[in-house]
Amino acid sequence: MPAVTSRGRGRGRRTISEINMVPFIDVMLVLLIIFMVTAPLITPSMIALPKVGKASSKPPNPVQIEIGKDEKVQIRIKTDALPSNVRNVAADIVKREPAVKAAGADAVPVVISADKSIKYETVVQVMDNLQKAGVSRVGLSVQTGN
Repeated sequence: MPAVTSRGRGRGRRTISEINMVPFIDVMLVLLIIFMVTAPLITPSMIALPKVGKASSKPPNPVQIEIGKDEKVQIRIKTDALPSNVRNVAADIVKREPAVKAAGADAVPVVISADKSIKYETVVQVMDNLQKAGVSRVGLSVQTGN
């Protein structure tokens, strides 16, 4: 119930509309202490990715899929460049270059070059679509370094 005051005899009662901030501050300080104590105990997960010191030579005349920072897909077949998207990339490649579905060493290789800032999920979706379309030789383009 709100506190009331009376000022003088004939005036009546008036409510004081103030918010008591002390309980709010107490709760926030307790939460701050809890987070400060538990934060050092949480260890981030570490993933050891393989480094490529020396890559094998690039296959001759591959079909290249380039995925840019904005997740736009571009297909390069020999000298032609064809814009595409993640869902339709496999169908576009098979339509333009049916030899990618050949068996064994006769198949034309597909090389995916993706910007390192895009989501891993985008690259996996492209690879999954290629696998569903029957493309047998798929590789990832890497940068060699020390």
